[in-house]
Amino acid sequence: MTNNLNSRNFHLPYNPKLVERAKELRKNMTPAEKKLWYEYLRNFPLRILRQRPINHFIVDFYCPTLQVVIEIDGDSHFTDEGQDYDLERTRVLEGYGLKIIRFTNSQVLHDFDSVCEEIQGLVTFK
Repeated sequence: MTNNLNSRNFHLPYNPKLVERAKELRKNMTPAEKKLWYEYLRNFPLRILRQRPINHFIVDFYCPTLQVVIEIDGDSHFTDEGQDYDLERTRVLEGYGLKIIRFTNSQVLHDFDSVCEEIQGLVTFK
């Protein structure tokens, strides 16, 4: 049986044990997260949630309408352990029908327009 995210009865698993940590992360965003949030996502035409607990993960940004997770990857994501963790995390999140988009810190800080264009491309107005 697959999860139907369009069903009114379906909710992503929310871990209340991660709420305090998510609040800390919102208060202490990385420079790349700050840039993306304050210069683009905060005024995005659809609701975007920052540091959102989903299952036993905290995702950087989540758009419920688009069912998209936006992750900003720092150096820790490029170690063997970090890559293994990211693969498992992506597998679990995709299991809920979510699309995962990843950008590096460098992309956000140095190629910001392209990052914004890619995110904007996800929005289709009917």
